[in-house]
Amino acid sequence: VSISSMAVGPSPDEGTALMVLATAEPAPDAVVARFGRGVVDATGALDREALARIVFADASAREDLEAIVHPAVRGAIARELDARRRGSDVVVVEIPLLVETGGRERFALDRVLVVEAPEDVAIARLVSSRTLSEQEARARIAAQATPEARRSAADVLIVNDGTRAELESDVARAWAWLEGVAAGRAEV
Repeated sequence: VSISSMAVGPSPDEGTALMVLATAEPAPDAVVARFGRGVVDATGALDREALARIVFADASAREDLEAIVHPAVRGAIARELDARRRGSDVVVVEIPLLVETGGRERFALDRVLVVEAPEDVAIARLVSSRTLSEQEARARIAAQATPEARRSAADVLIVNDGTRAELESDVARAWAWLEGVAAGRAEV
């Protein structure tokens, strides 16, 4: 469930990062130059899993990857937001590393909605949905902002520890609030 599914058109999100890695120069060449041919699959595309194994095991490698990719991703998101802000009262952007990268200030976001799950639930979901080991899942979570930091950045917090129906209900309430704030009908 994604609040962006309630918005018109796709939101800039992790898909933006994937698009940048796949197409934008110098990101793919720079990634290969830094991490080697082992991060390229048989078709010549970046092997995200191989790259993830490297960067989630080594903070310095992750910082190098972020230095290569984040400027292009930030530019793509900024351009998309500028275009969407011209035609909408509510624009949704999903930014996986919002807190870690200062995204609220960087993109002049009016409101921040954070969806979190308890660590044990997040680990179980990563293990089952991405076929990660528990150790790999824990490494990815450890590389993120703390739950406390994410909560302090949130105007709205959704705890995703229940059923899909409960999550959809929480998302619908958050969307209604965002629309109400934009229309001046809801309190900030």
